[in-house]
Amino acid sequence: MVLSLAHYLILGAILFSIGIVGIFLNRKNLIVLLMAIELMLLAVNMNFIAFSYYLGDAAGQIFVFFILTVAAAESAIGLAILVALFRNLDTINVEDLDSLKG
Repeated sequence: MVLSLAHYLILGAILFSIGIVGIFLNRKNLIVLLMAIELMLLAVNMNFIAFSYYLGDAAGQIFVFFILTVAAAESAIGLAILVALFRNLDTINVEDLDSLKG
């Protein structure tokens, strides 16, 4: 069985849809929201790699490395903010994070 571009694009669309469903179904836990956003970003990266491979151009694959670097920094900053919020408010529920005070 040979995997075509359509197989990879369908898998990317399914992963992206799971990420969207994760955002809309879970609006309470901030960690799950961050994981759903990362899943959506990885689905887009997989589409970049699939298009790059089937078009014979390495630019998409190189672009994915930059995206993954930014995603790692985003995750580290997001988790640092989450730890600071938990230390100050003793909760990570999104509904309880309605006030931003400096």
